[in-house]
Amino acid sequence: MQAGNSSNPPSKLADATGTVHEPAGDDARIVCLVPSITELLCDLGLSEQLVGRTGFCIHPREIVRTIPKVGGTKDVKLDRIRRLAPTHAIVNIEENRRATAEALADVVAHIIVTHPQGPRDNLDLYRLLGGIFGRDVEAEQLCASFEDAYAQVSRTPRRPRDVLYLIWREPWMAVAPHTYISRTLALFNWHTQPTTPSELYPRVDIKAFAGKVDLVLLSSEPYHFRERHVAEVLAAVDGAEVSLIDGEMTSWYGSRAIQGLRYLAEYTRRS
Repeated sequence: MQAGNSSNPPSKLADATGTVHEPAGDDARIVCLVPSITELLCDLGLSEQLVGRTGFCIHPREIVRTIPKVGGTKDVKLDRIRRLAPTHAIVNIEENRRATAEALADVVAHIIVTHPQGPRDNLDLYRLLGGIFGRDVEAEQLCASFEDAYAQVSRTPRRPRDVLYLIWREPWMAVAPHTYISRTLALFNWHTQPTTPSELYPRVDIKAFAGKVDLVLLSSEPYHFRERHVAEVLAAVDGAEVSLIDGEMTSWYGSRAIQGLRYLAEYTRRS
C-alpha cells in the first residue's frame, strides 16, 4: 500500500501484506490491536463484534470501556486473546511487533495487517474493513466525508513552513518525512525536519535546528508534552515558534483522519 492511492474501491480485499481476505459473516469476533482502527471499527458499526482491544484503544470511550483489554500494542497478552476466541485480529506494521503478528497466527484464524502511509490510504482502509465485515455502505459514507474534508484542504493555499515535530523528550525524538504524520502535515505545506533521517522517528539535538525551522510542534502523544515544555524548547530552538498540537489529529488514521484534516485546517490557519 502506497501513499496517495486512488479513491477507486479495491477489486480484492487485500491487506498491507497482499493477503486477500474473504468476507466474514455476522458471527465474526474481532480483536483489534490498533487504537485508531478500534475507533474506525466502531464508526463502521462493528462495536458488538469487537471482543478485545488494547489499553491504548480509548475511543469512543463509552463503547470501548465495555470491551476487554488484551494488553498494549507492544505487550499483547496471547492467553487473554485465546480465551476470547476471536476469528479475526487486526494489527499494524508500525504499531505492533512482527513477532506479535506471527504469534497471533497460532491463535486467530485471520490476521488483517494494516499500514496506511499517507492520508489518502484511509480510503482503502475504510473499504478493506468495510468489505471484510459487511459494512460497505458505512465505508463509502466515511470515504465521502474524507473526500469532502480533503477537498477543502486542497482548495486553501498555505505558506510553506519548515517544522520540527517532536514526539518524545529525553531523548528528543522527531518524525521523518516519510511518516504518516509528515505526509499529513505536507498537505498543509508544512514540511518536517530533518529531511533525510535513516529512521522513521530519529533522535535529534533540538539545538541544531535553531535557524533551520520556524515552527516546533510538541505532540500530545506518545509523549504528553505540556505548556511547561514550551519554554524549554523555545530556549533551545532560538527564533522558532513553539506550539502544542493534538497528536491524535495528526497521527491517527481511520475515521479520526476526517476530523484531523478539519482540525489541521483550522490549526494551520491560526499558526
